[in-house]
Amino acid sequence: MSTAATPVPEAPSSMGTLGRFVGVFFSPRETFASIAQRPTWIAPLILLSIMGLAVIWVFAQRVGWRSYIERQIEQNPSAQKRMEQVPADQRDGVIQQQVKFWGWFSYVIPIAGTFLGAVIVGAVLLGAFSLVSGTKVGFVRSLSIVSWAWVPLAIHGLLGLLIMFLKDPATIDIKNLVASNPGVLLPDDTAKWLVTLLTSLDVFAFWVMALMGIGYSATNPKKISFGNAFGTVVGVWLIWVLLSVGAAAAFS
Repeated sequence: MSTAATPVPEAPSSMGTLGRFVGVFFSPRETFASIAQRPTWIAPLILLSIMGLAVIWVFAQRVGWRSYIERQIEQNPSAQKRMEQVPADQRDGVIQQQVKFWGWFSYVIPIAGTFLGAVIVGAVLLGAFSLVSGTKVGFVRSLSIVSWAWVPLAIHGLLGLLIMFLKDPATIDIKNLVASNPGVLLPDDTAKWLVTLLTSLDVFAFWVMALMGIGYSATNPKKISFGNAFGTVVGVWLIWVLLSVGAAAAFS
């Protein structure tokens, strides 16, 4: 039995990298038809990595990791208990060690997290579409769709940078910089599972999923409608949200 990826119809016109960046926002159907025909993925992931590094650098300068760590301890009862077990004269040293760790490790996350995350999501959705639609999308094509569907997250990063320059540093939460989900309205003492749930209902998350739906339907329009593609993506996302909410409830 052949394991070749399902062929896709030729895109109406060839589209370069810059055209794809613009097209993701203004002509997503044509853009993802081009991506399905000629998959590429490095450029969007590089852009998102650079944006992530910029956000981390500005956060470190404007807010600082010590402020972040102290706030996390205040909001986490289990972290407070662990800190209480540390002798009073050693607590500052423990916090300072965490500050040093996050001072360098935080710059690894935007790069490794972006590329590894795209690979994992691409692989999971590849399996989901193979199972649900019986369509062999192909890994490189799946990775490309995910990578380009994430491009709107660069807008999220730009908004985050702007917010960090405008807001009081004491009120900045690196985990939820942009008020694009209802989780930002919750008080600090809200149960972590509820914060996780409402934070998941993000405008940018649904934007990205809509683009993924367009992208995967472009791989085989006759077999995968936009509705089916979007439903498959949302189904995988719902499983992830349920797992995240469960973990937050279990370990908070």
